[in-house]
Amino acid sequence: METSELIKKVRKIEIRTKGLVNQIFSGEYHSVFKGRGMAFSEVREYQFGDDIRTIDWNVSARFNHPYVKVYEEERELTVMLLVDVSGSGEFGTILQMKKDIATELCVVLAFSALQNNDKVGVIFFSDIIEKFIPPKKGRTHILRIVRELLDFQPIHRKTNLAGGLRYLTSAIKKRSIAFLISDFLDEGYNNALKIAARKHDLIGVRLFDPRESELTQVGLMRVIDAETGEAVWVDTSDRRVMDRYARWWRDRQEQRTKLLRRCGVDGIDIRIDQSYINPLMNFFRAREKRW
Repeated sequence: METSELIKKVRKIEIRTKGLVNQIFSGEYHSVFKGRGMAFSEVREYQFGDDIRTIDWNVSARFNHPYVKVYEEERELTVMLLVDVSGSGEFGTILQMKKDIATELCVVLAFSALQNNDKVGVIFFSDIIEKFIPPKKGRTHILRIVRELLDFQPIHRKTNLAGGLRYLTSAIKKRSIAFLISDFLDEGYNNALKIAARKHDLIGVRLFDPRESELTQVGLMRVIDAETGEAVWVDTSDRRVMDRYARWWRDRQEQRTKLLRRCGVDGIDIRIDQSYINPLMNFFRAREKRW
């Protein structure tokens, strides 16, 4: 993409998504991800009503008077965006492709984190780690992320969710808020998901097109796998074929939902033919009630 064209696209998506962040998401993001940990701040003399569990016995013994530990909320968070850039992201039948929605979602989350003074980093992955942008703060860093999201061209086309999750676990030492943005068209990532969810606050964001859930009746149809290039002929006029495919798709999604639940991972399902605002807002509100 030409530099001038890229700058225009960056500016356009910045204006659009910052408007959403300012009007809708910033307050919700802050209330949900405002810092879960408590960091030690200081000790002070015990006052009536203080919780006796906060007494610092070593300091109290030294001064022969009770002192308590004072903690404050850890404000700075690290937000990691794990972006699936495999070939299946190029699927879309109505207005946008999955990769376009993934880009916009990442930009919204990045600007929300910027308003909260949080660090943001990105892991682009296919069946390899395509690119890693270490977490940093600041508008300049966020705009760099936006440029990469808009212009990034992956080397590989296949998917390895386990590889992306393992890289997150090894590269990011401090607990982070991690959004795994993918269509989840992969298998064998159970253990990696479980381990990553223990270390990080992991949220699975599944992007899907409703046309993926059932075949359209158009007779004999040639279907090409976007990741492997393999082509097969499917007879969509055969009701049994249609039913088997719909059942396979439904079973696959149910298995994914159960897996996320078992691992303690929150899930957000986003249809790419509809606005992502409501699913994201519903997620924020549900999290806020829990916390």
